[in-house]
Parts: sequence; C-alpha cells; structure tokens
Amino acid sequence: MNTNDVLDLAVRAADDKKAADITILNMDGISLIADYFVICHGNSEKQVEAIAREIKDRAQEEGLNLKRLEGIDESRWVLIDLNHVIVHVFHKEERLYYNLEKLWGDAPTMTVEQVLNT
Repeated sequence: MNTNDVLDLAVRAADDKKAADITILNMDGISLIADYFVICHGNSEKQVEAIAREIKDRAQEEGLNLKRLEGIDESRWVLIDLNHVIVHVFHKEERLYYNLEKLWGDAPTMTVEQVLNT
C-alpha cells in the first residue's frame, strides 16, 4: 500500500465509526516523522476506543505494520502510527485542550472528501 492508500484506509475507518471533525494535515516538508496527520475525536471514551480499534483492525487486515499504538487504555488521546500516516483520536475535551491543528497551523489541511475522492 502506498501512503495515499493508508491515508484513505485510516480516514474511512474513522468515518465509519462516526469520528467527529476529521481533519487531515499534509505534513510533507513540515515534519520528518509523517506525511500526514489525521486528527479526529469521539464524544466518549468508548467511541474513542472504537474508532482507534477500527483503524488498527483494518490496518492489520491489510497487512500494515503498526509502528505504535498508544493511549488506548485511557482512550483520551490515542495515537496510531501507520508509518507515514499518524492518526490522533482524541476525546473531544482533549482535542480542544491540545489543539494540534493550531500547533501545526502551517500545514495545509485536506477534507475527508478530498481524501476519499482521490
């Protein structure tokens, strides 16, 4: 799978579990650790966990190697490292507090529609 396929997989999985406000940051040329950040949130710990597990399960079904999965026990901020795509699944309150979109404000954003229609 190429990077765009991984991005599509992560966004579709999050969207299927009703993740809220999915934002994709194009980190190319901005960060050395990933080409894309996917940022989304759930409204409860259960939903955050369900979103994260769906992404993890789909990635494993496709034979992708998860480099890292952190935070699933608390389900307040789950980080899923899919090599060139890093997914941040927040609880709504944590997302507002950490505000990664502002922190990485120089990164161009993409919409779900842009990712799923390419």
